[in-house]
Amino acid sequence: MLFDATVDGRTMRVEVRDKAGRYTVTIDGRSLEVDLFDAGRDFVSLLIDGRSHEVGLEKRASGFTVVLAADVVAVDLGEAARGEGPAPKKASSGPVRLLAPMPGRVLRVLAAPGDDVRAGQGLVVVEAMKMENELKAPRAGRVLELAVGEGQTVETGTVLVVLE
Repeated sequence: MLFDATVDGRTMRVEVRDKAGRYTVTIDGRSLEVDLFDAGRDFVSLLIDGRSHEVGLEKRASGFTVVLAADVVAVDLGEAARGEGPAPKKASSGPVRLLAPMPGRVLRVLAAPGDDVRAGQGLVVVEAMKMENELKAPRAGRVLELAVGEGQTVETGTVLVVLE
């Protein structure tokens, strides 16, 4: 996923890629290897380039408040960063498969088989790295198949929804 994050008035381009359960996070061109472990409610343990960090995360409307050992930082995320995900490829006819852009857990299912949906309508919300990603219909159509359920863990490329 690619997005912008603003901290203390400075906006940075951030890209997150999954590599076999580990993440490569690139911030303004500088890449870091990151392992993320859930450490309980609102806390994560990050292993970044071999160094361990305990981090508290509090979700806000515009992003997150990040609590570090020696600091508290507000991170504001642009609209794309809050989970719009990459724009789905448009298809003019035939079934369209909506795929998981990264590993995560299905938080909410917003449509059911047989539902008529409009282009841009939310279909599934997937949580990845403590961020909610609402995946939207690439075009108007009818939900042909709902391949996941709430609480299900998915990998990159997992089929979530099929539209006809």
